[in-house]
Amino acid sequence: VLIAIGRDACTKNIGLQTVGVEINEKNGKVPVNDEEQTNVPYIYAIGDILDGKLELTPVAIQAGRLLAQRLYGGSSRKCDYINVPTTVFTPLEYGSCGFSEERAIDKYGNQNLEVYHTLFWPLEWTVPGRDNNTCYAKIICNKQDNNRVIGLHILGPNAGEVTQGFAAAIKCGLTKELLDETIGIHPTCAEVFTTMDITKASGQDITQKGC
Repeated sequence: VLIAIGRDACTKNIGLQTVGVEINEKNGKVPVNDEEQTNVPYIYAIGDILDGKLELTPVAIQAGRLLAQRLYGGSSRKCDYINVPTTVFTPLEYGSCGFSEERAIDKYGNQNLEVYHTLFWPLEWTVPGRDNNTCYAKIICNKQDNNRVIGLHILGPNAGEVTQGFAAAIKCGLTKELLDETIGIHPTCAEVFTTMDITKASGQDITQKGC
């Protein structure tokens, strides 16, 4: 089991070539299959060292825990590298879970997707009179799978808290219909996901006039 800490994969001088483990020569990272197994069947890798996977501590912890359970506990559960809630803690937070719109199009095709989006105005911004069209929310739905939500994105206050909650719903198979049937807590930022009705394909205006 290989564990690499940090953003640089320091794999050039640890003897991988001796045992035949392949690495991506461009970045030093290790390609693995969906069970974190390298091209050498008895050698596994987890964490930031993985080629094409997210560089996030909670992801590495989850992958390591599940790998140990598969190797020694008879489990078959694999790490989900797609539906990972992620936040950028900038002054205006950005949160996401699942596919980006671009990756969803590559995987499913634009014709099989419906993207809902809107600008919104947080309640706490009304008193200081901040711009009511700065925050943004978007969901990506797979039309071929009951409009299942495969991507969720939000730019606004407390985006991390909002994303963490919806991540569990996405893991449970959240659909656009279920979102529409969910009663929102007014006035919260998360409520915006229960009231979306404008698709990107429609080209309709998404600017808001009030909360």
